[in-house]
Amino acid sequence: MSIWEVILAFVVVVLMLVALLANVLVLMCFLYSADIRKQVPGLFILNLTFCNLLMTVSNMPLTLAGIIYKSQPGGDQICHIVGFLETFLTTNSMLSMAALSIDRWIAVVFPLSYHSKMRYRDAALILSYTWLHSVSFPIAAASLSWVGFHHLYASCTLYNKRPEDRTQFVIFTGVFHTLSFLLSLIVLCFTYLKVLKVARFHCKRIDVITMQTLVLLVDIHPSVRERCLEEQKRRRQRATKKISTFIGTFILCFAPYVITRLVELSSVVHINSHWGIISKCLAYSKAVSDPFVYSLLRHQYKKTWKDIINKVLKRSSINSSALTSESHNQNILQLNE
Repeated sequence: MSIWEVILAFVVVVLMLVALLANVLVLMCFLYSADIRKQVPGLFILNLTFCNLLMTVSNMPLTLAGIIYKSQPGGDQICHIVGFLETFLTTNSMLSMAALSIDRWIAVVFPLSYHSKMRYRDAALILSYTWLHSVSFPIAAASLSWVGFHHLYASCTLYNKRPEDRTQFVIFTGVFHTLSFLLSLIVLCFTYLKVLKVARFHCKRIDVITMQTLVLLVDIHPSVRERCLEEQKRRRQRATKKISTFIGTFILCFAPYVITRLVELSSVVHINSHWGIISKCLAYSKAVSDPFVYSLLRHQYKKTWKDIINKVLKRSSINSSALTSESHNQNILQLNE
């Protein structure tokens, strides 16, 4: 193995460990907190977490083996199953992010009618479409034998080995990425920009009220005035940062891989194998960033996993004190004897 391959293998191992830990923590929070389970976005986050976990335990290990051995890991049957899952899970996770953005758009732009427009039944219908959409492409690819081990990405994924099917495969790949990556990106941009517009409007209203208050309070201390102005600035930047994170991580993680897949269809451009694996690792890194972007950094999830940790530590402390007390009693009995 070259130094580049060692580095890439190490990156995949790190991504596997962090993704597994972070997504399991999200799943624990969902199972522990009744409040999270009651919320409609929790269904979308649960579906996204499921996709990330399955991707972590099925696709990442085989990519790691492909990097190390430079050949197809396992038999054709395993590779076909993993390639099917890779196409399904990637599409499903993209559409789940789009569903989360639609939920935020309705909650912010139509707050009074949110509970009537986004119920559990509506969320279930959206998830049903997400699964139907996601499973249709890998079924079509598997039926046409367009799933196999691709050396450029060291992964079991969409791959056409027959030159006579090249035109059909090019059309299929273009339609697939248009209706998965591009469609999700358009939905993300539309919904979150609408959310940002509403957030900025409310910030302006709050700023006007704050400035009027500061003008009326002539005896206010300068430090208090400065803190109010700093809070105004942070408030304006908060929504922009969050929305930039949602859209930015989606583009940063998926765009290089999708563009590489499309450029690869051209026989004129030669793609370096190291870049192919790097783009694949970037796509895998979405399974690492999603738990933090959508869940663990939110106040409710922070509180939940802190409660879980405190409960575990408290139980350990109680067990430890009970064992100490029992040991102490045994020592006393031994002395009395």
